[in-house]
Amino acid sequence: MNKNTVLGWAALAMVVIALVLFALAAFKYNEVAGWGFGTVALGFLAIAWVFNALKGRV
Repeated sequence: MNKNTVLGWAALAMVVIALVLFALAAFKYNEVAGWGFGTVALGFLAIAWVFNALKGRV
């Protein structure tokens, strides 16, 4: 595995984690704690986006 493959797998894992966090925010913690889960999920998606953008440049 080269660096681009590792970044691809890391981005995919972070997207999956973000989707799980969004699901927790929407269905399990629908009160104040859900806002925190949703915010963290947005952070995970932003970092996965950066990993995907770096895939061809590293």
